[in-house]
Order: sequence, then structure tokens, then C-alpha cells
Amino acid sequence: MGARWAAGSPPHPGVPAALHPAIAAQEASHPGASSWTLTWLENRPRCALDELVIVALLADGRVGVEVVGGGLASAGGHLAGSALDVRCIAESGSDEDDDDDWLS
Repeated sequence: MGARWAAGSPPHPGVPAALHPAIAAQEASHPGASSWTLTWLENRPRCALDELVIVALLADGRVGVEVVGGGLASAGGHLAGSALDVRCIAESGSDEDDDDDWLS
């Protein structure tokens, strides 16, 4: 199940507090964005801001920001260092480290 909420509004109650600072930083970096979508993948929350970025809780407990379509996310200085993993994913939406190549 998932949920949606308007950018600029408080995060949906289902979003863990650990993601809130990264969500606020991405909203500040993308003032024209309209909404967030919360989904769960492998029991971890993923919050997508339009089709711009994804803020997620990684398996190791860190907060990750994926930029959809190239470029780097601006996560804000207070998230720098080991607390944040910023990655770029290909414009196709697939990660370069695809482990399902055997399906081809």
C-alpha cells in the first residue's frame, strides 16, 4: 500500500521520522514539485517527489536520495556524510547495478 501527500505539507504519518529532514531538503531543492508518493519496497519506505527524486530508508538504516534522470540531489548540509547516500539512477529508472540481467 502507498499514500500521497502534497509537497510542502507534513509527511504522511506512515513516513518514518528519519526521512523527514531529507524530504524537507528535497522540497527546498525542488520548489515547483507538487506531491510525494509513499510506497514500500522490501519492507522499507520509499518517498518519490513527482518524478524527480526518491528518498528512502536503506537496508543499513541510512537515508538515501536517488535522483531520477541524472544529476545530483541537494540534500542539505545537515545530512552530509555517512547519514546520507546520494546516488544517480539512469533515466530509464533502473539502477546501473541491475541484478536481474539474467531475465534478458
